[in-house]
Amino acid sequence: MAGSPTVAVVLDGLSTAGLPTGCRHGVPWYVAQLGGHLLATLADPEVSLSDALAQAVAHVAALHPECDLRNPGTPSATVAILRQRWGALDHLVLADSPVVLDAKDGYTLITDQRVDEVLPDLRAAVERHETHTPGHREALQRLVLAQREVRNTTDGYWVAGADPESARHVLTGTAKLGDVRSAAIMSDGVSRLVTEYGMATWDEVFTTLRSGGPHELIETVRRVEATDPTGLRWPRYKSGDDATVAFCTW
Repeated sequence: MAGSPTVAVVLDGLSTAGLPTGCRHGVPWYVAQLGGHLLATLADPEVSLSDALAQAVAHVAALHPECDLRNPGTPSATVAILRQRWGALDHLVLADSPVVLDAKDGYTLITDQRVDEVLPDLRAAVERHETHTPGHREALQRLVLAQREVRNTTDGYWVAGADPESARHVLTGTAKLGDVRSAAIMSDGVSRLVTEYGMATWDEVFTTLRSGGPHELIETVRRVEATDPTGLRWPRYKSGDDATVAFCTW
């Protein structure tokens, strides 16, 4: 493209599980600010996706220095970016909001599941309880407290928070635009239809996106989750997680 690139961004704020964060603004404010600064920075096609993320994280941190940004629970978010420029598609993934490419040779899922590799015993303790029960809530808080201690550390997993260092731990890549028919970036509250519930294939997901758009895909996820409202079949943190999809075609 000769002018500004075309960009799609999906951010998924991390749950606080009702625990303090050290920030008076909250996760929704953080996500809105990070998204706005990301889009502004990514308008320059010369800026790499990882550099844009680092700049955006630093900008948002500078907006609320009065908050305790060293608190391990400081508002944070997963990040997924797709940018079209110069006949190519650049992608960036930080944590478990994936980018899925519908290419000529099949579907490619780009996601970072490091959060699922840490604290397996505490994760299993959460999954032993049905959602919306005191035992589930207490186990989830124990897990989130422990996750905070390894969040954005070399022994744990990385998300966008207050330290631009997280942008050095992203997954990035580039594909030729002519090799990709369409793409979707989404929160894990949508991708789990395939990756965790096993109730659809990526081919079925993209068929739904082409026929009914993101709204229909999210409705499909909600219908599936409604058959297991307390997490007996698919143990999870919430009955239904936040669900966002950006469907890109050209």
